[in-house]
Amino acid sequence: MISKEKEIAGKLMRLETGKVARQSNGSIMVSYGDTVILVAVNSESEPREDIDFFPLQVEYREKHYAGGKIPGGFFKREARPSEHEVLTSRLTDRPLRPLFPKGFKNETQIIITVLQSDGENMPDVLAGVGASAALMISTIPWNGPIASVRVGQLDGKFVINPTRTEQEDCDLEFIVSGNEETVVMVEGEAKESSEATVLEALKTAHDTIREIIALQNELVGELNVIKNEFEISEPSLELLSSIDEAVGDQIDTIVAIGDKQERSDAKNEMVASTIETLEESYPEDGKEIKAIIDDRFKVAFREQILSKGKRSDGRSTTDIREITIDPNFLSRAHGSALFTRGETQALVITTLGSKRDEQIVDSMDEDYKKGYYLHYNFPPYCVGETGRIGFTSRREIGHGNLAQKAIKPVLPDYDDFPYTIRVVSEIMESNGSSSMASVCGGSLSLMSAGAILKGHVAGIAMGLITDGERHAILSDILGMEDHLGDMDFKVAGTEKGITAIQLDLKIAGISFELMEQALEQAREGRLHILGKMNEALPEANEISKFAPKILSIQINPEKIGGLIGPGGKNIKKIIEDTECEINVDDDGIVTIAGANTDKCNDAIELVKAITFDPEVGMEFDAVVTRMMTFGAFVEFAPGREGLVHISELEWHRVDKVEDVLKPGDDVRVKLIKIDDQGRLDFSRKALLEKPEGYVERPKRPRQNGGRGGKRPFKKRRF
Repeated sequence: MISKEKEIAGKLMRLETGKVARQSNGSIMVSYGDTVILVAVNSESEPREDIDFFPLQVEYREKHYAGGKIPGGFFKREARPSEHEVLTSRLTDRPLRPLFPKGFKNETQIIITVLQSDGENMPDVLAGVGASAALMISTIPWNGPIASVRVGQLDGKFVINPTRTEQEDCDLEFIVSGNEETVVMVEGEAKESSEATVLEALKTAHDTIREIIALQNELVGELNVIKNEFEISEPSLELLSSIDEAVGDQIDTIVAIGDKQERSDAKNEMVASTIETLEESYPEDGKEIKAIIDDRFKVAFREQILSKGKRSDGRSTTDIREITIDPNFLSRAHGSALFTRGETQALVITTLGSKRDEQIVDSMDEDYKKGYYLHYNFPPYCVGETGRIGFTSRREIGHGNLAQKAIKPVLPDYDDFPYTIRVVSEIMESNGSSSMASVCGGSLSLMSAGAILKGHVAGIAMGLITDGERHAILSDILGMEDHLGDMDFKVAGTEKGITAIQLDLKIAGISFELMEQALEQAREGRLHILGKMNEALPEANEISKFAPKILSIQINPEKIGGLIGPGGKNIKKIIEDTECEINVDDDGIVTIAGANTDKCNDAIELVKAITFDPEVGMEFDAVVTRMMTFGAFVEFAPGREGLVHISELEWHRVDKVEDVLKPGDDVRVKLIKIDDQGRLDFSRKALLEKPEGYVERPKRPRQNGGRGGKRPFKKRRF
């Protein structure tokens, strides 16, 4: 076993290898605090045939035993990966993938398992560190290392790898991956932070990244690692010449076509025509011919931007595509908006619910509820294709999570808007940055639903084309610019600042100077989009009549038990009588939800009746519940009773209680006494008109042996 350790941000980080998972090509145990993860990497010895992509699989899994828990559910074992596990797998994959050699097609698998969690030091950020170290000590060709850290801003100061508790108070939280020179991947959220603050946070994170990379290099230095040889077969010069002759200047013409579908059709036609022309000379090289044309197309696409500053749709590098907005698009939805930017279109719908609709998350460390969530759907028809319809893809989960983070900082407080909020983005068309269209549409949809946001949120995707000497930063990139470019930099925020950010690179990294330029250009584009959004929907609508009505009331927490009643009797009766949903928080906030406002108000009155403190002189409409020889018990509120003594039934003498009242009778009563034990005495006759000529008999003084007096002592014989 070989172990290396180093203090990182005030805690000891340890990398170990050679003790567990020894049959893996490379395995690393990473410890930070009392949190421990295991990373194992393996690769097939031969490349996969007939594929045009790198088959990399990154799987991050949290085991409930790591947090000292048994999974919920019927089967009591971990099942499908949670949303957090999928997101962490993506965060780990993105900085690793560009560093594998171009053309490497050996199936590669990286499995990350959380073995132990202390509940405070987050294991997700260790996944990138462990994966990098495991790849470095393996024989798999890879151009690392990289490292990942989480950076937060707490009380105006940057904190590296803040604990779970500290994260709750952070104004900014990013997961940052980088190499020794710069950052290569960023994802996170902020509470309207400035561009300067974001850039400073990334620089602070990079300082620690370099420390962790040094620790990895120390570990690798103890091992004699020999990487597998990897060679890419180059096409013959004769084939290249034949393709160039057959294609001519068609590529330059096709690159200049603005319409996505027209450009795609023209390119496919050119490829098919070229393969047919060269079929006699190169009958088995169709796929290679297509790959070479794709490379030529990429070079021409990039050169047009670098040399002319002109993009395929005719825009300059800073232009934003035409935007149209249709708020309140669906008449019965609680809130909706159709946001269209160029050939990207998102229909976003907001649905309001009650506390019962909160999402319950069974995680490794703690169970919690989410009162706001955003879902993103990318159906095949949005790009004019057919495809498999099944489980939510990783891409859909990732894009939805990014949009969810972007909007979260501007949501109204629960006390002001006591709804569970679900936002769904249905992508109708896609040609670049559908996740940022979801941010814009989501903000508009929420305002349509009556949520008074702290400000609209807009998102924009920035691109980069560089050849090492020249560069062009592109605003509001197209799908082709994302595919053939070097960067996908998504920035979302309000007029005040940034709320979410995501950076992916296809190159080894970019300088902080370029990143600063991209952030400023993104700010200008974002403000332009926000102007369009504010024109379309400047303020929140009234809450839809189709949305549930939610009212709340604060009660004394000591009265919660009385409100619920024995076995839930009282609260169940209110729910049954009013057809409303009722939730009671530990702090005494009672939330009532229903389809009918009047019934919600009735439920509020019943809650008040159960939980208020009655005072002598108050009058109530009550129901007779029990008959006794000395009086009748009446219920004046659900679960609350008092006694009407037989002497308080009528102004005249009553021989039997049954002569006046029967169980189930409605009766109006007045509270005349509260004794030391809190028992309530009511009177019926106090609300009746006193008979004319009525003379109240004076009460006889009590004597020994009389009712209520002292009885004389009587000897008994035993």
